[in-house]
Amino acid sequence: MEHSKMSFQKWYGTIAFMSSTKKGTSAKELQKQIDHKRYASVWLLMHKVRKAMGNRDDTYNLTGMLEMDEGHFEVATKQGIKLKGGKGSQKQQNMAVLAESIPLEDLDTSKKSSHCKYFKMKVLDNHKSESINSLFKNNIKECSIVFTDKSTSYIDIANYVEVHVTERSNNKTTTSTLKWVHIAISNAKRTLLGIYHKTSRTYLQRYLNEFCYKLNRRYFGDKLFDILTLAVAKIYG
Repeated sequence: MEHSKMSFQKWYGTIAFMSSTKKGTSAKELQKQIDHKRYASVWLLMHKVRKAMGNRDDTYNLTGMLEMDEGHFEVATKQGIKLKGGKGSQKQQNMAVLAESIPLEDLDTSKKSSHCKYFKMKVLDNHKSESINSLFKNNIKECSIVFTDKSTSYIDIANYVEVHVTERSNNKTTTSTLKWVHIAISNAKRTLLGIYHKTSRTYLQRYLNEFCYKLNRRYFGDKLFDILTLAVAKIYG
């Protein structure tokens, strides 16, 4: 922030406004809140904060019992190009979601459930199998147990974790074994679509950074501003 053309006041105003809501906010709305003339400068500033969010979450790895699945986000496309239909469409972008899922059991009723801790969300490139392998190599501890569906893209996951458990994809898998990742995917889609409408493929990871950062700190309350300020200062200070 020291060498930025934006004043400290604008930086702090941006961090305060972005950390004040669980969802997100548009650059147009933030432009009004911090009273800045140039929309492009505000948009860029928000993406710098989102980059800091992603960098902070990249400093830790998930461990324990994990759920993993993919989501497909609709992204903006150039007008005038012929679009494919269904799977593989240029309108769709794959992203992987990982969630720490701790199994719980009620001692009185023997009812089983799970408690979710932390998430990771990463955009996948065209070489999906290689991208999945890289995701596990860099973000997951080897002592983990991972649950996924039977996708052929996941055949190498066992090389990076202690145990890899696969189940056929169906309604039961979605609502039980992979419950938390599907909740996260649904909430992320609603948030991005409701606030930003169609996001660019280039910047989708930045928006996921913000969503995931806030989700992982959903119980921090007013402390979110302080820790986000430190995360931004560590990169741009």
